[in-house]
Amino acid sequence: MNEAVGAIDLGTNTARLLIGSCHKGKIDQQFIMRRITRLGGGFSSETGISDEARHRSLQTMQEFAIKLREYGVKRLRAVATSAVRDAANGDLFCREVLQETGINLEVIDGDCEGVLTLRGVMAGLDNVPENLLVFDVGGGSTEYTLARGGDSLFCVSLPLGVVRLTEGKPDMAAMADKIDRELSRLKKMLIGNGLLDAAKGAVTVGTAGTATTLAAISMKMSDYDYRKVNNYCVSLDEIESIFSLLLPMSPENRLKVPGMEKGREDLIIAGTLLTLKTLACFGSGMLKVSDFGLLEGVLLSVCDNS
Repeated sequence: MNEAVGAIDLGTNTARLLIGSCHKGKIDQQFIMRRITRLGGGFSSETGISDEARHRSLQTMQEFAIKLREYGVKRLRAVATSAVRDAANGDLFCREVLQETGINLEVIDGDCEGVLTLRGVMAGLDNVPENLLVFDVGGGSTEYTLARGGDSLFCVSLPLGVVRLTEGKPDMAAMADKIDRELSRLKKMLIGNGLLDAAKGAVTVGTAGTATTLAAISMKMSDYDYRKVNNYCVSLDEIESIFSLLLPMSPENRLKVPGMEKGREDLIIAGTLLTLKTLACFGSGMLKVSDFGLLEGVLLSVCDNS
């Protein structure tokens, strides 16, 4: 039996722990745990991570440390993304986590995040298409990675996280304008690299909470099952219908919709709008959903060093 190793993805909205082993690029999950900690909640460029968000996330990391000990995990890679890398007090937070839990957080840049996410996504796909456009809608940023034959051709991190869009924009028009401006910048980058046609012809895969929630709502899933979510396809028309359903609802009423995860009821509007605009940007009528992403890519990178 292969040794169990650990991976942690500490994101702007969600913290996740995965314990498992790898064999020929595939993952055998032994334990998975996730908490919506809203690390980027109340974030400002001047003060960085708020005290409340820091305490929530530290408590979750302490829970993770207990599980890692229970499973006897000796090798772990723990990564932190947008909220920590952009925070003025990010280094201080990492030191606090290390002191309190023994977990050494590695703050990764957007390019590394995109490549690891691509690897995790490919591990969960039934068939890896020749051209693949992966977008990972996070709380603080969204990574777009274009791949051919499983190799990354282009990767960029855009400041389009759902927490920051939701908390930082006063209305839907301002949110849509911010998304449009960033996607226009993305298209110009792809044109400059001669890759726009490849992106438009690629299979579009969404990973992370927005995409998986859209899949869960589409399936009216009361109990989340990652195996059913991996490789599930949602049409552009259905995503538009889900958006029209959720938009006029209060956050409290959205929680009554089967498939809606508690803690995501206010963020789903920004995430769905970004998803719709991404599909429109690349002329895609279908979203393939991957539950696997950054967390699984991190675990595979630990297995590489076995």
